[in-house]
Amino acid sequence: MYAKTPRVLSRHQDVQDELERVAFEIAVRAEEILIQHRADGDSSIEVEEGDVDKYVVLSDERGQKAALSIEYGRAASTVTRKDAFGNEFEVEVPGMDGLYVLATASGLPKKRKGRVKLD
Repeated sequence: MYAKTPRVLSRHQDVQDELERVAFEIAVRAEEILIQHRADGDSSIEVEEGDVDKYVVLSDERGQKAALSIEYGRAASTVTRKDAFGNEFEVEVPGMDGLYVLATASGLPKKRKGRVKLD
């Protein structure tokens, strides 16, 4: 009897309306933060919907982990690339501090779990 209560409550229209309102507010704040730091780029703020929940996502369609670097920063590194003729060359990629777009917009702490060291 009680096991179904959270499921019923989570799908209630008032709860869904509030989730939508809060997700929209966070997305607007996140977009404002992202725009302040972006001259141009492929990153964007999107709101995605699950079965019950709403998700505010920092998206980057390039697939180069740019969204992760934008949120948490990155250490400087050397990357090997190829030119149009197939010749390899090295490029220095500078480090950058994270902008914590989603953390700031949602009022969450600016920390990252896991073993990745970004110094």
